[in-house]
This record gives sequence, C-alpha cells and structure tokens, in this order.
Amino acid sequence: MPERIELSKGPGKEHILAEAVDFARGALDELTRPESVGEHVGVVVEGDRVLTHCFACLLPGYPGWFWTVTLARIPRSKRPTINEMSLRPGPDAHLAPDWVAWADRLKPSDVQSTDRLPYVESDDRLQAGFEETGEDADQLEDFELGIGRERVLSPKGRDEAFARWYSGEHGPDNQATRSASASCSTCGFLMRMDGSARTVFGVCANEWSPFDGKVVSLDHGCGSHSQTDVPGQKLLWDQTSPVIDEMDLDVLAAE
Repeated sequence: MPERIELSKGPGKEHILAEAVDFARGALDELTRPESVGEHVGVVVEGDRVLTHCFACLLPGYPGWFWTVTLARIPRSKRPTINEMSLRPGPDAHLAPDWVAWADRLKPSDVQSTDRLPYVESDDRLQAGFEETGEDADQLEDFELGIGRERVLSPKGRDEAFARWYSGEHGPDNQATRSASASCSTCGFLMRMDGSARTVFGVCANEWSPFDGKVVSLDHGCGSHSQTDVPGQKLLWDQTSPVIDEMDLDVLAAE
C-alpha cells in the first residue's frame, strides 16, 4: 500500500527545485495522459536538494490522490533531475483496507466439509496427547507413549468449545428452548458425552429433531422431546345430535 503524503507549507531553502513546476509537469507526460493531471497543489521537502512536486489527480475513482514527481540536484547546480514519478494518496484519499493473511481472515462459516485446512503446529487449543490428564483423558488399559492420539484438546480449547456451544443455537438461549415443554436433560433421545462435557452437554439422537446428531446443552430444548405430545385440537363448534321429526311423513309417488 503506498504511503500517504503530507504537503509542506513551503519549499524551505530549496527554491531552485520548487520553481521547476513546468519541468515536473512535463515529466508526467511519460507516465499518464495530460488531461489526468490537475493543478499544482504543493511540494514535499524530502531532504537537502530533494523535493517532490504534487499535482491533483483527475482520474475517476482516485479522489484525494496526487501525481508526484521527485526532483533532485547536485550541489552548486541549478539543473533539476528526475528521481521518480508515482501516484500517491493524500491525507483524505480512500485506500483499500490493510491486507489480512488468508489464515487470519478465514472464518469457520467459510469452510465446507470437503475443504482441507492447513496444519497448525502451534495451535494453543491443542496439546500433546501424552500431556492429557484428568477426566477428559483417553482411558487406555495398556497405555504406552505413541499409542494414543498425538494431540488432544487443551484446557483452553475445551473452554472455548464449551462457551461456543453453550452461547449458540444449541444452548438454552434460543426460541426452540423457550417454546419447548421440557429440557434435553429429561429426553430419552439424549446421548450424554464423556469427561467434563458430560455435566453440561449431550448429543441429540432423534432423527425428527433439527438438532439430530448435534451437541446440545442439557438445558436446551425443542419440540421433539421424547415425552412431548401435540395438544388436542378444539372443535370449532359443539356437535349436537341430529333432530328427527317422527310425526312428519313424506309421501312419495309410486312408479
């Protein structure tokens, strides 16, 4: 991204280069069309005997940008020479946002099931498998180094996952839970998880539930609870027995 320029209030002691406005404008003919170069708006003093002339840019889509021509001269010489020419943004120019690496701008919602993610060796959500202890550790009767998983969830990774699940649509704060008649903790379709997640989460095993095969909190709920039934529908009117007048006869003509 080009560096923004700040115009100087004056040329300082460098009047020879500051007066070479027409020379600088003529040099821009090799860089752009003359009609894209506007008025001379100022100078930037770069150093001893080095000065940059700035011209307004008239190209569409470049408001606040300047054509710049950097001039220099050798000591005791009045002849300017061109160092460089460029198109540079001013203080009020619109610039593209800073570039963000692909690995930093990628979001979980951008990843499809067939996409392959790069290996991250220093992922702080994971730790070496042999460091896993406590109730979340793999239970192996004959454990030897190298038999278990190479990396497992670290406490930080577990806490982040639990917080993400609980605060999302599979937690208690959603319309499905508010409309449910009972929580998942009392549902026969709930499969409890192992380890520390067992006290908070389970997996739904009801194919008629929108959460089938997904992690849900124990205080989550939906309309597919194993003990839930639809309420009986009320009749629109009271049904009465038909009225029959047995004293009235209809006489039909014989054929």
